[in-house]
Amino acid sequence: MKALIDRLKCTVCGVCEGVCPVSAISVSETSAEVSDDCTLCGMCVDTCEFGAISLPEVGTGPAADLASYSGVWVYAEWRDGTVHKVSHELLSAGRKLADKRGVGLAAVLLGSRLTEELSSELMAYGADEVYVVDRPELARFSDEAYANSLVRLVREKKPEILLAGATSMGRSFIPRVAAMLETGLTADCTELDISDEGLLLQTRPAFGGNVMATIICPNKRPQMATVRPKVMKPERRDGHKGRIIAPVLPDECFQSRIEVLEVIPEKDQTAKLTEADVIVTGGRGIRKPENFSLIEDVAQLFGGAVGASRGAVEEGWIAPSHQVGQTGRTVAPTLYMAVGVAGAIQHVVGMQGSQVIVAVNKDPNAPIFDVATYGVVADLFEFIPAFSRKIRAERGEV
Repeated sequence: MKALIDRLKCTVCGVCEGVCPVSAISVSETSAEVSDDCTLCGMCVDTCEFGAISLPEVGTGPAADLASYSGVWVYAEWRDGTVHKVSHELLSAGRKLADKRGVGLAAVLLGSRLTEELSSELMAYGADEVYVVDRPELARFSDEAYANSLVRLVREKKPEILLAGATSMGRSFIPRVAAMLETGLTADCTELDISDEGLLLQTRPAFGGNVMATIICPNKRPQMATVRPKVMKPERRDGHKGRIIAPVLPDECFQSRIEVLEVIPEKDQTAKLTEADVIVTGGRGIRKPENFSLIEDVAQLFGGAVGASRGAVEEGWIAPSHQVGQTGRTVAPTLYMAVGVAGAIQHVVGMQGSQVIVAVNKDPNAPIFDVATYGVVADLFEFIPAFSRKIRAERGEV
């Protein structure tokens, strides 16, 4: 599908060609043409003063069916006996959405040997109800079993909004859930809100981070979105009470064509960026992979993790699991130190929520300084070793 041109109204002015962010429109002397590269973003429609461009209509679905959906749900990600922190963040955000809509907030907990303390923890972050599906088949994550279980619950209870974390687990099976429910899904949202009409406003970076797009799903339910960890702020509500519901699902929900034989923990602990309070990131300014030892040294001084820009990862200097940015991890540590990082918008999107940002770059005009709390204009190969020596000296380690 692509934007439609009304040739009777088109004046071949060329404005649409200039605003198209994906260069999908070409204008000749007689007409404007739209290629299959069109993403239906609508920017050309908004800028055409002659009303010559429109977007194709999509099915609306039965309005009466939409009215039967109510409530906000959060998928509470469970791993190895604990709930992922992104679930706390989403429950806090979901509480605000539910209050605006005047509806309840529920969490969905799928796993095995689930304790009552886990449910109480979810209630402490705003959940009015916790749907607990405790089955031995859910002890280890599999796309099919988890998706089938969540879809069955959604079809029975009909929430109007379903949120999940954009983690490796969420990115794996939540799109399957949306496809099975035949509804829309907005991935990697950075902001959520409710419109005056009661629709979920799902904001995310688009076109390489150069545009912030707000997306709605007016014709299908539930409205689904995933949110990256560390984007929303968790707000604990001690004393908030809720109830635990243990739905009984049919056995076929837990059948899977894939058997998980073994789960191997990630050996590289420094790659666990989303949990780190301190992150030291290296960019192209590091010049070669051997120089990442400078970054690792500083990270170890603070008990932090090692991050990397997309450029450093693409050069093959460090594993992709260290990448910070729009196409990597979104982080929000207490201290983020960017060393030799230029500060492209794609990288900034992934770390701008950090409390304190320190940038080290020899280029005083580097974009990273625009978001830095403190900036150091210096050659990193001189500054970083001196900085490490200073820290050790103050600690009496030299």
